[in-house]
Parts: sequence; C-alpha cells; structure tokens
Amino acid sequence: MRIANAFQLGIKEIRGLMRDPVLLILIIYTFSLSIYSASNATPETLNHAAIAIVDEDQSPVSSRIITAFYPPYFAVPRLISPSEMDSRMDAGLDTFALDIPPNFQRDLLAQRSPVIQLNVDATRMSQAFTGGSYVQSIVSGEIDEFLNRHRGSDTLPVELVLRARFNPQLDKGWFMPISNVISSITMLAIILTGAALIREREHGTIEHLLVMPVSPTEIMVSKIWSMGLVVLIASALSLVFVVQGLLDVPIQGSIGLFLAGTALQLFATTCMGIFLATVAGSMPQFGLLLMLVLLPLKVLSGALTPRESMPDFIQYIMLAAPDTHFVILAQAILFRGAGISVVWPQFLALAAIGSIFFYFSLHRFRQFLR
Repeated sequence: MRIANAFQLGIKEIRGLMRDPVLLILIIYTFSLSIYSASNATPETLNHAAIAIVDEDQSPVSSRIITAFYPPYFAVPRLISPSEMDSRMDAGLDTFALDIPPNFQRDLLAQRSPVIQLNVDATRMSQAFTGGSYVQSIVSGEIDEFLNRHRGSDTLPVELVLRARFNPQLDKGWFMPISNVISSITMLAIILTGAALIREREHGTIEHLLVMPVSPTEIMVSKIWSMGLVVLIASALSLVFVVQGLLDVPIQGSIGLFLAGTALQLFATTCMGIFLATVAGSMPQFGLLLMLVLLPLKVLSGALTPRESMPDFIQYIMLAAPDTHFVILAQAILFRGAGISVVWPQFLALAAIGSIFFYFSLHRFRQFLR
C-alpha cells in the first residue's frame, strides 16, 4: 500500500462529502442542536406535574395541603369540583387528582383516621411512578405539622451523609450531552463511511477506481481516515463549544486523551461501516442494517444503563463490541477525570477489536470489488 494514494483518495472522499448537503446538515445537527436538546429536553423525573385538588372540606388543614404543592416538582394546583375530576383525568389535563373529603379536619382531630383519595394517570409513567410517593410525603408532612402544632423533624439514631462525586447537584443536564456525543460518534462513523462506499457504487465511480493503479487496501484506508477525521474534528468542536461553552458542562479529564480513544473507536466503527455497506445492496438496505446494529450498540453498551444491571451473558457478548469499551473509556475520562493508567485496558481492547474488524472488512471489500 502506498500512503500517497491513500492520502489522495481520502482528499477525494472529503471533497465528495463537502458536496453532499444532506450529510453536512446531519453532521452539524448531530453535534450541535442534538447535543443541546439532549441537555435541555431531559427534565427531572417529576417536573411541573399537573395536579388538581378537590377541596370538599374547606378547612385550615386542607388549605395547608393545597399550598404545599408548588413548582418545580408540581404545577400550581388547580381547584376543581368533584364532577370535573374524572373528565379532566380522561382528557389528560391532570396527572394527579387529590380529593379531600368533607369533614376531614374534624375526623382528623377526633382520631378517626380519615382517608384522602389520590387518582393517578398511570399512562404518564415517569411521573406516575414517583409522583405518588411525593404526594403522600407532602400530605403526611403537612398533617403531622398541623397535629403537632410545630414544624420539626424526627431525630434518627443514625444520620446518613450523602456526598455525590463528579456531579454534586445530580443534574441530568450534565450527563446527557456527553452521553449523546459518545453515541453520535459511533453513529456518524458508520453512516459516513458506508454512505461513501454506496455513493460511489450508485454513481458508478467505483469502476473508475478499479482501472486505476490503486489497491483495495488503499481505497478502504482512504475512506477510514477521511471519514474518521471528519467525525473526530466534529466531536472535538462539539465538546469545546457546545458542551463546555454553550451548556457550561464541566469536563473533568483530558480532552486530548479522550480524542485518542475516539480515534481508536473510529478505526473500529468505520471498518464496521464498510462491512455493512458491502452487505447492503442500496442505501435503503444500508439504513435498515443500521437500525439492527446501532440500536443494540446504544442500548447494551452501557451508555444509557449500567452494564452491571444487564444479564451476565449480555455483558460477555457486548465485550466484543467496540462501543462497550469506548463508553467505559469516555465516561471514565470525561466524568471522572481518569488518566491513561486507568483506561489503558480499553485502549488495548479497541485496538484489538479494530484490527479484527479491519481484517474482515478488507476481506469482504475485496470480494465486493470482484
């Protein structure tokens, strides 16, 4: 293989990408607007939940309960009549409907254990799972303070001191942008490399390459380094200007070390993109193959849920995927400030997996050219 040929062919791939407005828009959107929306469109589990209250008691204790619900966990409660409760729940206007019965305060002071009804719209799963316990805690706290005539808390025999490292405020807006950058690197590496090969086949330029004094290895290497370089630069700019700049998310570790690991990840995933492009007969078929590959990689690699929560055989199988090692590497560097002494096993794993993918992809690519 001649380096000069691979370099010139790679320049040709970059020029071809610059003339494709759809792919350029995809790159810009993926590493800018998509990252920003991932940070701001992921609210807390209970955020401005819609709640309505039926106050049939009209007593001081019911007023205390009504005023205890306020943003940001709940929206300002809407006072409704008993006849409106079911219709509003059916229309999806309220997630929670609290019904305070008549003579509630009188029965409470007489120690008759009155009952408050709470209706929950369980179709809103994220809020329904945790919102019920929030409502119960708020109502119980207000009633206890009313009966005890003072605000206070029980003294526990053991005090639990909580210290959150790396994200002290437990802000999801810090986690989602970086996780989205990690997932976008894999997605775009496969899409750009596979689309470059399929585009040449559809335009008929692959036959022009076959009559030129270039080898299949040079053609494949040119697509790997050119498309990988585009994704590497785009991810670096996204981290600096979008994640750190626009979103003000602190990055603990070295961006240079992360980009070094990203280069190994791009080596493996661009080879995967070429392999998928040789299997697919057209761009629509390539898109269908992407759905079968990208979704399991994103869900099972540990980017969304911890690997420890998955079955053991899934964890073992996913060790053969480059995304698993890249997610471990990226989260360790960007979230926890790890150095090369911590993430060197992931570097070696990515290099080994990338070499294996390169061998099989090159073998498949030669068969494709024949």
